[in-house]
Amino acid sequence: MEIGDTLPKIFRKQVKRYKDRIALREKDLGIWNQVSWNQYYIHVKNFCLGLIRLGLERGDNVAILSENCPEWLYADLAIECGGGRTVGVYPTSPASQVKYIVHHSESKFIIVEDQEQTDKILEVKNDLLTLKKIIVIDMKGLSYYEEPLLISFKDVEELGEKYSLENPELFERLIDETRSDQIATIIYTSGTTGFPKGAMISHYNILSMIPNVIKVLDFKEGDELVSYLPLCHIAERCFSLHLPLWIGYTVNFAESIETIQNDLQEIQPTAFFGVPRIWEKMYNSVAVKIQDATFLKRFIFKQSFNIGKKYVEKVIIEGRSSLILKILDYLVYICCFRNIKDKLGLKRGRIVLSGAAPISPEILKYFCAMKIKIQELFGMTEGTSILAVVRGNDKLKFGTVGKPVPGVEFKIAEDGEILYRSSGVFCGYLKDQNATNATVKEGWLYSGDIGEFDKDGYLKITDRKKDIIITSGGKNVSPIAIENRLKFSPYIKEAIVIGDKRKYLSALIEIEMDTLQNWAQKNNIPYTTFKSLAENPRVYELIKKEIEDANKDFNPVENIRKFYLLTKELDHDDDELTATMKVRRNIIEGKFKDVIEKIYKS
Repeated sequence: MEIGDTLPKIFRKQVKRYKDRIALREKDLGIWNQVSWNQYYIHVKNFCLGLIRLGLERGDNVAILSENCPEWLYADLAIECGGGRTVGVYPTSPASQVKYIVHHSESKFIIVEDQEQTDKILEVKNDLLTLKKIIVIDMKGLSYYEEPLLISFKDVEELGEKYSLENPELFERLIDETRSDQIATIIYTSGTTGFPKGAMISHYNILSMIPNVIKVLDFKEGDELVSYLPLCHIAERCFSLHLPLWIGYTVNFAESIETIQNDLQEIQPTAFFGVPRIWEKMYNSVAVKIQDATFLKRFIFKQSFNIGKKYVEKVIIEGRSSLILKILDYLVYICCFRNIKDKLGLKRGRIVLSGAAPISPEILKYFCAMKIKIQELFGMTEGTSILAVVRGNDKLKFGTVGKPVPGVEFKIAEDGEILYRSSGVFCGYLKDQNATNATVKEGWLYSGDIGEFDKDGYLKITDRKKDIIITSGGKNVSPIAIENRLKFSPYIKEAIVIGDKRKYLSALIEIEMDTLQNWAQKNNIPYTTFKSLAENPRVYELIKKEIEDANKDFNPVENIRKFYLLTKELDHDDDELTATMKVRRNIIEGKFKDVIEKIYKS
């Protein structure tokens, strides 16, 4: 990176380098449409100048409310080329949350995906005093709307194209005027404990960290990646925009989060990033298919998996050398696991990652036995990028997030909190100096995570500092390890461990509907709804056995003594989950306060 480089300047360099090479692909009506680097540049240029024509000024904030698509990236880079700052909003957010972010950021424009997202803005537009235009990517269903704020994405591009003819040197001049110390984006935290905070991240924060990440993740120009997680999240922005700008690999946009499995099978990407919930769903999908398979196929899978598991335990974990195990492991891969990897869309997967939240070590071992090596990583919005990762050539240590990325310095505070400092430490929270001061002290960022380093320098995160449970007996318990072990069961989707200031631990359990309904049908158990299935006595006994099995892996004080099966699915719209599917523990404990009291009184 050269002094003064910005994302727009890097983008311009790469366009000159790659020209007609494929930068992006998007599936539309079953056909994958390709976008070259030159076409990418034209879209960004026209949309940027269109925004300038509409009144975008340096330092303005512009919000984007959309699922992943090429227009998201066009808009992001266009805003930054014009000296503005991108504000991503989760597309699953209800109108109230959208209003908060757009109002708090004082966004001048908002780019929305379609009619559904437009309606959210129109519902709260009277409270958005700084909003000048609503720019819509897909105008389907909006032709009859008589709303002066509305304008199509295409019309803004056409406006910019005309403006470019009148001012042919303007766009290049705008890129030249961007500075590395300028804020490039404001990323709002998921808000697990209250209102989300807007983390301000500069061009320097981003570009100073990318070379360090590349040193530990072996990305290449010819790689293919699937973009499907929300682009307003720092991790997906890193993998779908920041790294591709530097390396030049191709980004493929999945049709939706629901079609990701089919899209993976079609693309067979070489790089894939999944949050724990995605890996849990993949694990459950394999479990269901094995349940439905013939006796012979179930037998072959069981024997193959036992060999793969033994290989992981003896060769990978213990480091033993066994020629017989290696031969058997190769044979079961050819006979069984290669086909499963193909069905999961990971046959070509060279860089396979998990992050954004801790994942069960059992899930990692399960996939590793099938020759899918998932590299766990640790990152934070406030740290701009990846901070630690299990590197490709390093020894796998399940339950750790690997070693620090070059340029990142860690230390553990006296109370176990993880602190770090690097060039990626953000510029502060928008309009919240008190929160900034509480998070960054003397250059060290206080992560809020509790963790430790082992003798080999691997970082292990044990829990969030605020989530540590202290029982009435004074025992400190990390609920996340227990919850992740419970979620290894294919029948448990979510687990919330309770027990702060209590005599023993209990849990609220959300069943995994897909797997359980398959189990119920095989066992002739009638049900009509999620609630009827959760209230079935035989389902209760099944979950009880799963919890008893999990308890064997923990000390008695960490055992779940009682549990309650939730009769509804946890929902983002009900504020029970964040947009990244993290549990809002305080909200759930408040909503189910009576249930929890009943557990401990009975």
